[in-house]
Amino acid sequence: MSSKKALLIIDMQKGSFTPQTPRFDTEGVVKRINSLSNLFRNHKSPIIFIQHDGTSTNEFIPFTKEWELLDSLVIKPEDININKYANDVFYKSDLQSILVNLDINELFITGCATDFCVESTVQSALTKDYSITVVKDGHTTGNRPHLNAKQIIEHYNWVWQHMIPTKGNIQVIDFENIKNNYK
Repeated sequence: MSSKKALLIIDMQKGSFTPQTPRFDTEGVVKRINSLSNLFRNHKSPIIFIQHDGTSTNEFIPFTKEWELLDSLVIKPEDININKYANDVFYKSDLQSILVNLDINELFITGCATDFCVESTVQSALTKDYSITVVKDGHTTGNRPHLNAKQIIEHYNWVWQHMIPTKGNIQVIDFENIKNNYK
């Protein structure tokens, strides 16, 4: 079976990147996401921007500034935008039906926050038999009470590299290696 790829960009929203919620290497992560998006567009592979809709908890309400994607992200009209309603992007969203309709079987995962929505989505995608590439330097988070953001990112990159795959596989690869080896 040939591989059909999609790039997931999770929760890169203004409300997650405030002076009160600083994120690790935001500028670098955005730059790498934009470069990956360009690479995927050049190969006619879909880019899916995912935005948290927190209407149920009165935060990240659609069409508010908090809900908007970062201005520094390059977004094109052909990109796909979907809302999500929990940490797991697949939960009650259109993602699964979109991936099935596009015949996607390989996901490249980026975004925010490493230890919440990115982690939850990786776990969920794994149980749905997708092949997963986590972009090692394409996700970010903030400091937590017991670990700093860099340690959290390193920890999850290690965890994902050691997970048991399902029908697909799971790998953690840095941006440069993805860029140099994308087929």
